[in-house]
Amino acid sequence: MRLTVNGRTHSIEVAPNETLATTLRYRLGLTGTKIGCNQAECGACTVIADGITIYSCSTLTHRVRDSEITTIEGIAGEDGTLHPVQQAFIEELAPQCGFCTPGQVVSAVALLNRNPKPTIEEARLAMSGNLCRCGAYDHYLRGVMKASERV
Repeated sequence: MRLTVNGRTHSIEVAPNETLATTLRYRLGLTGTKIGCNQAECGACTVIADGITIYSCSTLTHRVRDSEITTIEGIAGEDGTLHPVQQAFIEELAPQCGFCTPGQVVSAVALLNRNPKPTIEEARLAMSGNLCRCGAYDHYLRGVMKASERV
């Protein structure tokens, strides 16, 4: 099958029951997408498919074969320039252990792509699918609001 990830099309063989998270990590080497709970509950595996955030641990790869997928590796500029969300998260000391950070970044970018000027409640709702074992929710939320001033 063909799969478009971060603007590049890949021709790969995928088992019918293979999840997108497995394909990204183990076939394409995109290890920024984390497998946390593997039950679509924690958000560490969040990616963007055609502008919508999805949990890649519970999405079959074949289901998104015709979609444009964006992972954490596709967020920064090609020259390595950080996305405003990434920069704001650093400034707000949002990443602590860092395990949830890729999913948090991807969720925030998807929100700001849809709604560049969200209210704090809209941002809180958009980020609610991402669990943080360190409890840095307020840091991430402040980062989203700071990034919304820059996009």
